[in-house]
Amino acid sequence: MRPKNKKVIVIGAGFSGLSAAAFLSRQGYTVEVHEKNNEVGGRAKVLSEDGFVFDMGPSWYWMPGVAERFFNSFGKTASDFYELKKISPSFRMFFGKDDYWDVPSEPEEIQELFEKTEPGASGKFKEFMKEAGAKYETAMKEIIYHPGLSWTEYLNWPLFKGMWRYSLFTSFRSHIKKYFRHPRLLSLMEFPVLFLGASPDKIPALYSLLNYSGLMQGTWYPMGGMHKLVGAMREIAEANGASIHRGSEVDAFSMRDHAITHCSTSGRSLECDAVVASADYHHIEQKLLEKPFRRYSEKYWEKRTMAPSCLIFFLGVSKRIKNIQHHNLFFDHDIDKHINEIYNRPQWPTEPLFYASCPTKTDPSVAPDGCENLFLLMPVAPGLNDDSPEVREKYFQLLISRMEKLTGEEILPHIIYKKSYSISDFMADHHAYKGNAYGLANTLLQTGILKPSMRSSKVRNLFYAGQLTVPGPGVPTSIISGEIAANEVKKFLN
Repeated sequence: MRPKNKKVIVIGAGFSGLSAAAFLSRQGYTVEVHEKNNEVGGRAKVLSEDGFVFDMGPSWYWMPGVAERFFNSFGKTASDFYELKKISPSFRMFFGKDDYWDVPSEPEEIQELFEKTEPGASGKFKEFMKEAGAKYETAMKEIIYHPGLSWTEYLNWPLFKGMWRYSLFTSFRSHIKKYFRHPRLLSLMEFPVLFLGASPDKIPALYSLLNYSGLMQGTWYPMGGMHKLVGAMREIAEANGASIHRGSEVDAFSMRDHAITHCSTSGRSLECDAVVASADYHHIEQKLLEKPFRRYSEKYWEKRTMAPSCLIFFLGVSKRIKNIQHHNLFFDHDIDKHINEIYNRPQWPTEPLFYASCPTKTDPSVAPDGCENLFLLMPVAPGLNDDSPEVREKYFQLLISRMEKLTGEEILPHIIYKKSYSISDFMADHHAYKGNAYGLANTLLQTGILKPSMRSSKVRNLFYAGQLTVPGPGVPTSIISGEIAANEVKKFLN
């Protein structure tokens, strides 16, 4: 029997929305998920054209324990839904023509790479990872599953002790330089934080836990594509009773006594007892709530440090491409120059770094026989105005020409499918504030309780989940965010 027939509306069917829906429906609440787009997954939706199957969003499967914990909560494992394969090598880093590293998937081999590059770095690597692993365990046990509503959540001795032991108030860059000197080792260790939304000198050293996940736990891939995770989460939510409505955008609230009584979508008025907004936080507050019910002003949002947006190209190639791996980082230009043009002097980059994913190296099923599935991504500053076809084409030619030069492979004449996606698309499809792709930056002043709150202070039954609230951007953290939001709704409704 459902608890007093309580009904929860979840806005958005991305990772956090599906997670919240699964946990809430398991508790017996009547749960409706309303997704504005015609497919579930949020940024992790799928594009299928001419035999090519493209993951349109996340392509790195890190922190596999988080997804496994989600499945275990429902008596399942990831293997019930898809085959999870460890990628080896984890990724390739290009530094120039015929000059690259294949970063191994096993820690012992990574240590050897470090030692060859910088004598003594093997020992430093083990020392670094021992501390990073401790941060990871502390974060999982003491930080990441908290709702971030009060400082008292963090008042425990292990966490207090760890704040000093784990260099919370030191910048990530300063922390890395305590261990390594070689520029390539620094680039390797810094690259995971580039998508956290600030330069390495602004990100807290706490986030070396990402190095631990990426280099010690490895890089994984769900065979069939990242959308297999989306499909599995949807299946669990629906199996527990949640209903998912696609092409159904919540565009207005009806209020009484500082609570939402009805959500309007597609001309219908839906009664509800609570709302979980896993759509863009800024959009919900500034567009769906009247001013007296907004916790944060437009000025507040303008002052937030956003994670980057990006320019993406989905390419179908009618040949197999040699000299690349599944994941490829093109670091043949100055990393600090690109960082500066994203975070400090926002502009379209002059000599961008970029990332290329070629999942057909692991999974031939995502392209026709003899073809390659190619995904190019260039990080850019959020909020740039000139997201025109001409600008996109300029960068497409730049990225392809550099890729051809560095790999020694002819690619351009063999492209038989091409689609671009950037700032204006993130805004149109996801109401993304400033067209951001990754949410709110994880700077020290935007960590934990200093993020936009998961619970509205002016609307009693409105809760938030996703990459603009706790724990932060990324697939694992979004899954966690949905679980935390569901727990907060349960407290409210009970």
